[in-house]
Amino acid sequence: MKAKVYVTIKENVLDPQGNAVQGALHTLGFSEVGQVRIGKYLEVELDTNDRAQAEERLKVMCEKLLANTVVEDYRFELEG
Repeated sequence: MKAKVYVTIKENVLDPQGNAVQGALHTLGFSEVGQVRIGKYLEVELDTNDRAQAEERLKVMCEKLLANTVVEDYRFELEG
């Protein structure tokens, strides 16, 4: 089973990397760009066909390693 994991900075947390990208886009002439937020995208292959088990294991993975839950949110999608 394949999982797509999305990790993003929480809305109330400053995103200096996003601000830098926004400034660079403006410098390059893309003045229509508003706020930019930077995140992470991961693909994880799970050796199980049990959807409930996969969801539980992914939650633990995200909470322990893949996301810093103090400043980041996460969500995932399962395929297969």
